[in-house]
Amino acid sequence: MNGRRLPVFLVLLVAVAGLTGCGAGSGNGKARVWITRDQGATLLERGTVPAGLTALQGLDRLAKVETGYGGAFVTAIDGLGNSQLRQRDWFYFVNGYESDRGAASYRLRAGDVEWWDYRAWRGREHVPVAVGAFPEPFLHGYDGKRRPAAVRFQLGLRSEALALARVVRARSVAPLGVAVAPAANLLVVSAGRPSLVAGFRSGERAGDPVRFVLSGKNFARALAGNRTLVRYRYQATP
Repeated sequence: MNGRRLPVFLVLLVAVAGLTGCGAGSGNGKARVWITRDQGATLLERGTVPAGLTALQGLDRLAKVETGYGGAFVTAIDGLGNSQLRQRDWFYFVNGYESDRGAASYRLRAGDVEWWDYRAWRGREHVPVAVGAFPEPFLHGYDGKRRPAAVRFQLGLRSEALALARVVRARSVAPLGVAVAPAANLLVVSAGRPSLVAGFRSGERAGDPVRFVLSGKNFARALAGNRTLVRYRYQATP
């Protein structure tokens, strides 16, 4: 697998309706905006905005935003600003992908999750795929382009895999070892301690195929229940 794997730790469960969001059009429906800090440990703000706005416009609907470099770079949100001294910055993701463009250039589609996190960057690798937006990017992809999804499972986890396939809208569900189309996003369901890790199957840019590995039967059942939105703390491996 190309790219980095991201160990994650369960932080909290928040009851939510409409887990799967709206359709894929850019001008109709709603997008969600999350504002957090410290790798998602603290939720500062969340809400919905109309699809069709830029990510910067969507953020501006929920918070007071300060920008630099001609408005192309977010320097502060609600007074919480970037700091070279403290080595902290705002990072943003769309459907779990670290965005490949400025917030003023990304156009939100219906169902998108726009996620801003204020965190320390000292000694940390960047996080190209954050699992906190699961079941994104399986549902809405990136920049309006959604990839097919596949689920592969370890022996004894077929029922959990089938349930998760419904969550990520996968048509291909099979045991481990069965080939997966190169362009598909892949969810692997395995035994072990509860965890969820993610990285790229190929490529390294936002929108490229991802590989998520979900471990733990009970954890898989909780995610497949489609009754809660599970948020995670994410961090890069050393």
